[in-house]
Amino acid sequence: MIDLHMHSIYSDDGQFTPQELAEQCAACGVEVMAVTDHNSAKANREAEETARKRGVRYITGIEIDCTYEGADFHMLGYGIDDASPDFAKVEENIRSQVREASEIMLAKTRELGFWVEEEELNRLSGKSLWPDSWTGEMFAEILLAKPEYQDHPMLLPYREGGSRSVNALVNFYWDFYAQGKPCYAHIEFPDMKDIVDIIHQNNGLAVLAHPCVNLKGKEQLLEGIVSLGIDGMEAFSSYHTPEQCKERMEQAKACGLFYTCGSDYHGKTKPSISLGGHGCGIPREELDQVLARLLEKAR
Repeated sequence: MIDLHMHSIYSDDGQFTPQELAEQCAACGVEVMAVTDHNSAKANREAEETARKRGVRYITGIEIDCTYEGADFHMLGYGIDDASPDFAKVEENIRSQVREASEIMLAKTRELGFWVEEEELNRLSGKSLWPDSWTGEMFAEILLAKPEYQDHPMLLPYREGGSRSVNALVNFYWDFYAQGKPCYAHIEFPDMKDIVDIIHQNNGLAVLAHPCVNLKGKEQLLEGIVSLGIDGMEAFSSYHTPEQCKERMEQAKACGLFYTCGSDYHGKTKPSISLGGHGCGIPREELDQVLARLLEKAR
């Protein structure tokens, strides 16, 4: 089993330490892993050390927020030199903006009629390594626990049995805090071309993450994205149906890209997603051939 997309506490929405992720991969039979934290490469050394001890092959990774033609995307970088100052600069750029963005999200949440205290958010963010970042999932966790909002119609879809109750916290983020949604706060993410170049300059391979999420309604942008020199596409993802996985795999082939598989495992914010839960059912031998360039970087 291979899982090349998971998040640790070095992401603002990850639950487990890098060491815990490596231990979990070993326990559930994942043989090749990559920790791909949001805009941070800091977890790699810790995860790799534990993975090596547990007999799991490790590929260094990161997932970077970036923009293309005004739309937000996530770009995965694999086999990177994780100690490069380039990735520290990427992280610092995002960190320098998150507090102001968090305050905007709070104001917009209150404009919707929901009252959340800063202290409530700080109690959650203080447990993470991004204490200045209040995420959409944190707002959801607080609001869904408030007795006064128990029967609020805007929250009912996220409660047990509701249409958005599977992975309710992250669904709430997508519905209210993602780009174009009512509580969205703009962060000036780097241009996708710059991020692809940084990944390549640091010995890495650039892979477009969960395309059925970020390309939804924007399929016309794919040709231009491929022209930037990306190397692969995450065809197999927990967010894709089996039909979409197959379509994206064929699309990657047609574009001259290799395809990867990743669960996007986070822990409590996405409880229905498990390690290895990306829907890739092709034979291991074929997958090894497809990922040959990437597996060369596994240690």
